[in-house]
Amino acid sequence: MAVKVLLFAAMAERAGVRSVHVGHVAGDTVADIRERVLAERPALAEFVPTLLYALNEEYAREGDPVPDGATVAFIPPVSGG
Repeated sequence: MAVKVLLFAAMAERAGVRSVHVGHVAGDTVADIRERVLAERPALAEFVPTLLYALNEEYAREGDPVPDGATVAFIPPVSGG
C-alpha cells in the first residue's frame, strides 16, 4: 500500500519533485511517513524542525494516524510579500 506525500516551497525545490509515493504500513503516523521520505531523501532533513503537516487537506500532527491511500503534505515555512 502507499501514501502520496506533497512537498512545497523550498522543500520541493531541494527534492526536485513536488510529490513522492512511499509505502504504508498499518498503524503508520505522520512521523513514520516523514521518516520514510527522509530515508529516501536525506537532504530534506534540515526542514523537519519547522515543518507543518496536513493529512488529506487538514492540518495534522506528527502522531496522527495515516490511513492507506492518504495524502500527506509537508509544509515548510514560506516567506514573501
